[in-house]
Amino acid sequence: MPKITFLPHKDLCPDGLEIEVEEGISICDIALKNHIDIEHACEKSCACTTCHVYIRKGLESLEESTENEDDMLDKAWGLEPDSRLSCQALTGKDDLVIEIPKYTINMVSENH
Repeated sequence: MPKITFLPHKDLCPDGLEIEVEEGISICDIALKNHIDIEHACEKSCACTTCHVYIRKGLESLEESTENEDDMLDKAWGLEPDSRLSCQALTGKDDLVIEIPKYTINMVSENH
């Protein structure tokens, strides 16, 4: 089983988190299941960028992003080459290191 490491985030995961997960689960679902309240204003439908993350290790092990995801990512705050929408990125066989950006373009937190 792959290991997912969430780097520390001041508000959402101050101590960071390292867990083993099954393959084929979205990074967003993994975060939410482990009490990391990552925003997901569109309810994980690839219609916003509030669940944007950086894949600091293991990006090449993920399936390529779709054209729809790439179009959404173009609107994300702090876009980098290793950016993905966590609702669309599914775990594979390899370990991942995830960084949650400091900001989103969402003006008001939805507090799911």
